[in-house]
Amino acid sequence: MNWYLDVLKRYADFTGRARRKEYWMYSLFTFIAVLVLAIIDFSLGTYPVLVGIYGLATLLPSLGVTVRRLHDTGRSGWWYLIALVPFVGGIVLLVFTVIEGDAHPNAYGADPKAS
Repeated sequence: MNWYLDVLKRYADFTGRARRKEYWMYSLFTFIAVLVLAIIDFSLGTYPVLVGIYGLATLLPSLGVTVRRLHDTGRSGWWYLIALVPFVGGIVLLVFTVIEGDAHPNAYGADPKAS
């Protein structure tokens, strides 16, 4: 839960680096929250109201943690736009978020694993 809250505290922070653990724990909690909200939405007959509100509320933190994750691998945040390429873009972005980050300081800051 702390990984999720830390990302929310850095609401629109696109600087620095994010570890794999931070990114994937945030993604896991977001997936669980969307799943629960979708079930509630369907049971109330209001789908996609709650899911949409949650999506809008977490849009900037999600973008921020993804950009920081790309920074950890030594890539610019602009690489996020590769997801717009049909079929291949999402796979490439997934690979970028899965690979290990630079073990040494890079242009985006110190290694977050070291601290």
